[in-house]
Amino acid sequence: MMHDYHREIIVILDFGSQYTQLIARKVRELKVYCEIYPYNIPVDNIILLKPKGIILSGGPKSLTKEDAPVIGKEIFDLNIPVLGICYGLQLITKLFDGEVDASTKREYGKSHIFIDEHDSLLEGIKDGDIVWMSHQDRIFTMPIGYKALAHSENSPYAVIKDKDRDIYGVQFHPEVHHTPKGKQILKNFLYKICGCEGLYSPKSFVDVATEHIKRETGGENVICALSGGVDSSVVSALVHKAIGDRLHCIFVNNGLLRKNEVEEVIGAFENIMHIKLHYVNAEESFLKALKGVRDPERKRKIIGRLFIKIFEEEAKKIGNVKFLAQGTLYPDVIESVSFKGPSATIKSHHNVGGLPKRMRLKLIEPLRELFKDEVRIVGRELGLPDFIVERQPFPGPGLAIRIIGEVTKERLELLREADSIVREEIERNKRFRHIWQSFAILIPVKTVGVMGDERTYANVIALRVVESEDGMTADWSKLPYDVLDRISRRIINEVPGINRVVYDISSKPPSTIEWE
Repeated sequence: MMHDYHREIIVILDFGSQYTQLIARKVRELKVYCEIYPYNIPVDNIILLKPKGIILSGGPKSLTKEDAPVIGKEIFDLNIPVLGICYGLQLITKLFDGEVDASTKREYGKSHIFIDEHDSLLEGIKDGDIVWMSHQDRIFTMPIGYKALAHSENSPYAVIKDKDRDIYGVQFHPEVHHTPKGKQILKNFLYKICGCEGLYSPKSFVDVATEHIKRETGGENVICALSGGVDSSVVSALVHKAIGDRLHCIFVNNGLLRKNEVEEVIGAFENIMHIKLHYVNAEESFLKALKGVRDPERKRKIIGRLFIKIFEEEAKKIGNVKFLAQGTLYPDVIESVSFKGPSATIKSHHNVGGLPKRMRLKLIEPLRELFKDEVRIVGRELGLPDFIVERQPFPGPGLAIRIIGEVTKERLELLREADSIVREEIERNKRFRHIWQSFAILIPVKTVGVMGDERTYANVIALRVVESEDGMTADWSKLPYDVLDRISRRIINEVPGINRVVYDISSKPPSTIEWE
């Protein structure tokens, strides 16, 4: 029997915490579907969702300030279990006539909790277990009708509970990996307090999504712009599972792809997944359009417009198309204009903007409920090969924005060779799976070098390697020196025209991941 995982949903109300998406991902890892909403969503909308539980996220504001985000008390009268995390706990305190005060000792980092009263929320938690604190306010006076379940060194009320109802607050962050048993606490809340069954899994997602695609498309043709990246590949595999040969994948080679990428993508789709591709080699058109262009924004616009023109022409050849499938993910939805939560940020997406309206197509976005790590899991469930599922994010404008300055065939070849060495040494090495992105950038600078007793004047390659959860923030990767040494030696020895390799050690923010 097919389970529809939407039947049990947890609603997460976002008060602006940097960890809000992490809460959602941890809940989903525990096989329970959840969605994030702004804290000020009308209560009637929450009632319509029929959630099994509500989680109040942390947040950067202090409740002692006037502009602190608050909610009405009616949310606690719905007979739905509530878990307030950090700011969420302080908010519960304030709403139920307790006092929140700026702590004399700001608690940030590792702390230990001690159990005052046993409760199903804390099952499996022992005295002295480590938790991760991040707060400047704390409960000064307990809210009326509540009791303390646990305390820490600096927080006498580290875990609290309504005496009569399933309303809980924790002063620490159970969602971060620095709280080793945090997942156990979330699991207790979901299963022991909210009564969840755990209907959400990659298989259940695929079952529900394919049924939905069949219903939505109703026998019509669907086109999909294939880039060879994880998102568009998983969308294609999912739509193909639902409607078979009514899916038409258009793969435009813009000449800005990485070494062997065209052959890899065509091979995977036609020979492994048996999905028919409409392949267009437009390398010359893109190079001609980019001739003499140095400004990064102009490069992006030229590539975007030309792609749309070629895509439209190809779609007309197919004829009788009603739908466009696109790889929008859940973080894109959270950050969209219609969602104005306090942690919303502006991000430019590489999706085919404006295309559905212009071509009078209906948009289908089968991955819009998923995070990136879930997309990879679904890809495996659909039988996609590892070299596609594990592929790092790659920008829509491709190598054009990794060549600083003008894009020429010669400069592309130079970067492709250097980049393929980085891919071999890092991207395809299982020990570096935690790395978000690793790539080479061609800098428009030449420097003096010495090769074989002769003076050289050649190009510089910058190496960019970052670790990230979702691409919103990123830290430069502290790669072992022997790995950096090997990459540098190989690039300089194997790629004629390069005599220097430098390593980018800036994080995002203030830098971005890409250079352009």
